[in-house]
Amino acid sequence: MYQRSRKYQQKITQNAKAKAERERRRIEGHHPDYPPELPELRRKLVITDYDTGTPVTHQFELYRSNRIDCYNVWVDGRLWKERIGWSKVLEGLRKAMPRARIDWWN
Repeated sequence: MYQRSRKYQQKITQNAKAKAERERRRIEGHHPDYPPELPELRRKLVITDYDTGTPVTHQFELYRSNRIDCYNVWVDGRLWKERIGWSKVLEGLRKAMPRARIDWWN
């Protein structure tokens, strides 16, 4: 086995003491008995589309589901999907609002 220099051994000892202190503070820290209850309505997206000439507003309401990382999504007051993740919500929004062709030179 290789020999350790005095400086290297001191650094290892110092790091071990710091790690033990962090672990002790983590264990002794304040921990709530349960996570807080999530609100029924967790997120709300309001989209206003001006591409057609007249403003069209859509509301995405993301409600709590039985999983913490999923939502029950209502669009304009109608259920769209149950238990869907945030990235799938954004994907649906992106697909529902395609790019509009704009004639810059006219």
